[in-house]
Amino acid sequence: MSNSFIPAGYKTKLNVHDTQLAIGFIKYTFNKKLCKALNLSRVSAPLFVDASTGFNDDLNGVERAVAFDIKETGSVAQVVHSLAKWKRYALYKYGFEPGEGIVTDMNAIRRDEDMDNLHSIYVDQWDWEKIITKEQRNIEFLKETVRAIVGAVCDTLEEVKAAYPAVDLELNRDVKFITTYELEEMYPDLTSKQRENAAAEKYGTVFIMQIGDILPSGKKHDGRAPDYDDWTLNGDILFYNKVLGSAIEISSMGIRVDAQALRSQLAKAGCPERAELMFHSLLLDGTLPLTMGGGIGQSRLCMLMLGKAHIGEVQASIWDRDTVAICKENGVELL
Repeated sequence: MSNSFIPAGYKTKLNVHDTQLAIGFIKYTFNKKLCKALNLSRVSAPLFVDASTGFNDDLNGVERAVAFDIKETGSVAQVVHSLAKWKRYALYKYGFEPGEGIVTDMNAIRRDEDMDNLHSIYVDQWDWEKIITKEQRNIEFLKETVRAIVGAVCDTLEEVKAAYPAVDLELNRDVKFITTYELEEMYPDLTSKQRENAAAEKYGTVFIMQIGDILPSGKKHDGRAPDYDDWTLNGDILFYNKVLGSAIEISSMGIRVDAQALRSQLAKAGCPERAELMFHSLLLDGTLPLTMGGGIGQSRLCMLMLGKAHIGEVQASIWDRDTVAICKENGVELL
């Protein structure tokens, strides 16, 4: 079901031609700044993985992966939801060392996604991962990394504004760190998304920490797969989007599970049998390195920086009739 809307009086700052050029500029500039900030190297990544390996991201555990059989192998492949687990294996396979990391252009199909201004069945993001030490598995190192990413976003915005004077976005470099527990206490009568909107409007730039576990209310703030992020050491980077009057999540990220956290979270999620899969076995026996990582939305970052009202203005996808109609009525051109 579509929930797209166009704010009253909305007008795009750049025409379609200049938008396309600006998208390329943003992607090139931010990729360079992210690699420098986190010491990342670009690698190639798969569009699909063998379903039996456990490499695919299961998201909330209910989304259906796009799958197909392969004639030559007789196996079933799944188009990735994200590369959250594959990246950790790649760091091990490619021989990276602590302090080094990788980044790749991830393209995914999420066919069960509800469509709205921020959501599409097509997902494009910078998927990054780096090796860390045991001593770095803590909140302070997580916060330090978040600040580095936000710094790369803000530095990119400065260059975008210099190249495209019509862009007038202002972002707050100072990140407000809030746990989901604190957020529930602050706004007990609001839904999770309403809490995020309220926090983003108040602080401008927010990192919502500790997502995936049950809150005191008996509910989760949001779902997280149990086998990549450590639910006590993860979070989402949000900016306030004045065009839509709401938060826009730019990145989901975190320090990844170690063996202890994996066993605990698989049990909480009711899927301990995953421990027998290839990825999970390699993690539990200590083969895979300790890592942290995340995904940073490419279309969402472009949408935010260019002041767009709908993600379809910065990415080519398929839209439902209601979305197409409301955009047409308001002069919004979908790519």
